[in-house]
Amino acid sequence: MIENSSIWVVSDVDGTLMDHSYDLTPAKETIKLLQDLSIPVILCTSKTAAEVKVIRKQLNLTDPYIVENGAAIYGESLTKVNGEIILGEKYELLENILRSISNEINFDLVPLNNISDQEATKLTGLKGHSLELMKDRHWSMPFLNPPEKIEEQINNCCKKFNVEIFRGNRMSHLLSINSNKGNAINELKKYSNNRNIKIIGLGDSPNDLPLLLNSDFRVVIPGIEGPNLMLIKELEGIEFTLAKEPNGYGWKCEINKIINKLKFTK
Repeated sequence: MIENSSIWVVSDVDGTLMDHSYDLTPAKETIKLLQDLSIPVILCTSKTAAEVKVIRKQLNLTDPYIVENGAAIYGESLTKVNGEIILGEKYELLENILRSISNEINFDLVPLNNISDQEATKLTGLKGHSLELMKDRHWSMPFLNPPEKIEEQINNCCKKFNVEIFRGNRMSHLLSINSNKGNAINELKKYSNNRNIKIIGLGDSPNDLPLLLNSDFRVVIPGIEGPNLMLIKELEGIEFTLAKEPNGYGWKCEINKIINKLKFTK
């Protein structure tokens, strides 16, 4: 379907499509509308492929999906590439790089997979099997958010190792220089060979900036306490819409507005 559609919805998941209690209910009706209109819904998330498979099943989605902050693209319909496009470096290599950066800045950057299950549950709200799916990571390195005062020092180190760090609401993500959500969108467009695509992009935190910058319609979704101010600052001077409602409620409202504006009908 991505080859034939002139509109793609490319959406972050946590804090955007759903709240941090993982409730997908508010968005389900609008997703059904998009499916009726043959508009792909491409999930673009820091989550693992194992996690996204569960969400796709809950939403009856069959479109390709972008995982680990743009490090990989998967989908049954990606037949020309055996169902996957890999943009990132292997987890083990990124783990070594994170350790090297920690040594250079004299601050311990802690991988998410290295903390206890109890700590991970407190941070993410996930338990049991859901926690296992979150840890099934292959192409990116999430780690506990460092103090903002050392971020510039960390970013300077990243240049040496040819990596980038994207900060989310709850954790940061170390990725190879070639893998971010924006690059993944462009790779998927290239794969589809569809030159006539308008992208509705939705996100809620700074790691969604590449997604939004590579979208035609940019929507920032706030949380219960308002929008992420770091993301708003990054978007200064760039046209975007700030949803009036949080999480999935804001998501469905803004999607419906854009679809109506584009005069799509069932």
